[in-house]
Amino acid sequence: MFEKLKYIIKKQDFSPGVLGFFINPFYFARKALADNIKKLSPEIRGRVLDVGCGNKPYQGMFMYTEYIGLEIESDENRKKKVADFFYDGKRFPFKDSEFDSVIINQVLEHVFNPDEFLDEIRRVLKPNGKLLLTVPFVWDEHEQPYDYARYSSFGLKFLLEKHNFKILHQIKSLNNFRFFFQLLNAYFFKKVNLHSKYLNFIVISILTSIINLSGICLSIFFPSNNDLYLDNIVVAQKQSSKEELLT
Repeated sequence: MFEKLKYIIKKQDFSPGVLGFFINPFYFARKALADNIKKLSPEIRGRVLDVGCGNKPYQGMFMYTEYIGLEIESDENRKKKVADFFYDGKRFPFKDSEFDSVIINQVLEHVFNPDEFLDEIRRVLKPNGKLLLTVPFVWDEHEQPYDYARYSSFGLKFLLEKHNFKILHQIKSLNNFRFFFQLLNAYFFKKVNLHSKYLNFIVISILTSIINLSGICLSIFFPSNNDLYLDNIVVAQKQSSKEELLT
């Protein structure tokens, strides 16, 4: 019974529903992210590589012929038995132009060598292949100490175009008043630390419910703000470089 309850709660992590509204302190962030990824999912097809795949939370949203998860080499990642391949943090274990699409979900901020990283993404993508990238803009330091960067929409555009990607879609996720309530929930999630994990869960769930309800009600009265938002979501297409056109 307890294991079944844990499974139900876990399912609310990345695509939260009604239950997630009451128990997931990241409800606003995760729901907005999932909704926008689903909206852009038709762009991703064929042989798909999920870089930094974690538990592959969004795999079910895409139509694909093959879905391959890649993770950084570590004992923890191997124990999870989710990723299909592992790499050393520098070079992907694939040949050139192997994939029709690449997904990078909330990973780029943990990459200290973004130029080398994007070169590898470009290398394994087929000509005109698509990249779906999500990355935080405003968020607390997480997965410490491996949190290295934040990207504005302009910085992300510059970085991708520098590596010969053409941006097809760019979404600023959670750009409304709920943004503030999401940050408030994230604050309490880190700061409420009771001795009993069950009591901790109950207290966090109560706070989450109150804050989420307040966020929904108050956001009705305030406009969106494209200068202040939680996440960048981009679909970009690999373009041929001058060198490639000459060969």
